[in-house]
Amino acid sequence: MSRTLTRTARGLARRVDWYIVALLGAIGLATLAPAERQAAETVSWLTQVAIGALFFLYGARLSPSAALEGVRHWRLHLPVLALTFVAFPLAGLAIALLPDRMLGAELTAGVLFLAVLPSTVQSSIALTSMARGNVAAAVCSASFSTVLGVVLTPVLAVLLIQRTEGGGLPIGFGQLGDIATQLLLPFLAGQVVRRWISDWLGRYRAVISICDRGSILLVVYSAFSRGMTTGIWQRVPPTRLALLGALCVLLLCLALLLADRFARVLRLPRQDRVTAVFCGATKSLASGLPMASVLFPANRVAMTVLPLMLYHTLQLVVCAWLARRWPTALRDTTAEATPRTSAPTVGPRSRR
Repeated sequence: MSRTLTRTARGLARRVDWYIVALLGAIGLATLAPAERQAAETVSWLTQVAIGALFFLYGARLSPSAALEGVRHWRLHLPVLALTFVAFPLAGLAIALLPDRMLGAELTAGVLFLAVLPSTVQSSIALTSMARGNVAAAVCSASFSTVLGVVLTPVLAVLLIQRTEGGGLPIGFGQLGDIATQLLLPFLAGQVVRRWISDWLGRYRAVISICDRGSILLVVYSAFSRGMTTGIWQRVPPTRLALLGALCVLLLCLALLLADRFARVLRLPRQDRVTAVFCGATKSLASGLPMASVLFPANRVAMTVLPLMLYHTLQLVVCAWLARRWPTALRDTTAEATPRTSAPTVGPRSRR
């Protein structure tokens, strides 16, 4: 009995995404013990430093040759970029047409912000590998999307959100200077020094991963601490939260369907189609949280990133299920397509 329980516990531990648990823990900590007054200023300063370090590491780890190689594979990038920066924003604008009483201005801005984010890098590569897709193409495609997102996401966010809110959101093109200072300049600095530190980064990947994820947890704690001090949960009724979850499910299903159809229209091979689906339908939490902290006022960040947090959790669960199912479906199809031949007769030939 004890051995069975131990095996069950180990199986659950392998299936649990502990990063999601850590994110929920950061939200819980911010709910129970939010940073206030001087502590809030310290956390805000540390968050800005962490954001700069995060994008510095992005630049230092991205190989320019990989980015250039990715540009050449335009038939794969076409569905990914079309979904990420065209179809998603259009879907976000359609959701923004809902009456204000359904989502409210802040959550609507959050959905629009979610819609213009680039695709995630780590999850896209892991999911593509799990589904036996083109991993090298996934690296190039997700990295290329991230590079474009550093520039396109802030611009699209400003244009779409101000258009839907009639200028009511207190962000503008002046915030692009903050984006350049806190995101783009560290990214370019990482590219400049990459040749000297890339080997060191490769040797200490575990430490770099801890820095990456730790900075995101700090951003989450800072955002939801601000949200708690401004009464975020009192501003989101359960019915509105349920509607937001349903819209995130709808967005994810639509993105998965469009990515697959677009890849089939372009007649991409199966491995590239897997890459297009996972790179085109996912959104980057790692890029979105720091950008939101720069783009939006501190008292609105928690509400703005709430749609992103929900969508990110959904995409991990659904896409992980698809990635596990895809190789099984491929084996079943291959087995059905393979003609069965009768076994050869073994034995001595009959003598005449």
